[in-house]
Amino acid sequence: MTPALARELLRQMVLIRRLEDRCAELYTQQKIRGFMHLYNGEEAVAVGVMQALGPQDSVVATYREHGQALARGMSARSIMAEMYGKKEGCCRGRGGSMHLFDAATRFYGGNAIVGGGLPLAVGLALADKMRGRPQVTCCFFGDGAVAEGEFHESLNLSALWKLPVLWVCENNLYAMGTALTITESQVDLTVKAASYNMISKAVDGMDLLAVREAAQEAADYVRETKMPFFLECRTYRFRAHSMFDAELYRDKSEVSRWKERDPIPGFLAAATHHGWLGPGAMEAIEAEVEAEVEEAVAFAEAGSWESVEDLHRFVHSEAL
Repeated sequence: MTPALARELLRQMVLIRRLEDRCAELYTQQKIRGFMHLYNGEEAVAVGVMQALGPQDSVVATYREHGQALARGMSARSIMAEMYGKKEGCCRGRGGSMHLFDAATRFYGGNAIVGGGLPLAVGLALADKMRGRPQVTCCFFGDGAVAEGEFHESLNLSALWKLPVLWVCENNLYAMGTALTITESQVDLTVKAASYNMISKAVDGMDLLAVREAAQEAADYVRETKMPFFLECRTYRFRAHSMFDAELYRDKSEVSRWKERDPIPGFLAAATHHGWLGPGAMEAIEAEVEAEVEEAVAFAEAGSWESVEDLHRFVHSEAL
């Protein structure tokens, strides 16, 4: 760890948090429509895991993917414009919040179907294996996906076919709105993954340094052995499941207790303790991030709607 890296990691987490808060504000103003799922509280997972990946690696995410997209290197401008439904967005405004995609950073979604990204990760990794490429495919999914058939099928195939997949489960305990203890007879998700004959490990998803270390270990293993690895990041979302969620399934006191483990001040404290960051670092980062987010909002506001004449495009696959 260096001071420059510590500052960048903190900046990424603050950027994710501020972008999500701004999106919530814009949603209430009906600037952003449709479904939207925010990442507040889980920032350490996206930022920590991305540190273990290279530009040649592939990333598959869920519908709660704004954090992963930013940590992967997608611009706040392209993300915000996409959520506005503007043509300047990463998917020309056709995907929205749940379908962010960027071929340049090998970010393959954004997937609105629970567990839908797991088979895609198997396909990407199989293609890399068949072509002899050294890439890792990293697939993010939530604890709710563990109840889906795609989870079991995909993990089984990745182990059976010896595929280089880093499975990252963001276990925030409640899936869409039901506690894991109610839906799963085995709540230690690493045990489920281990049953498919792969190495599995759990890590504190609220601790950026712990996630970064565990993800590096996992990615190194996948890269060297060409075998899958299951990493469970035990985390917590501070906001409701989506903007439509009344959040009646958990106590406010529980949310407050988890907020005491907020990964942003937690990492700031650690970085200050180790001398990686000095006085005023947080204030400077917040000012930079505020300017970046507001510039992204202005970019989206000034963006253009796709013309009626172009609405038939991309219904079937075709060149740009």
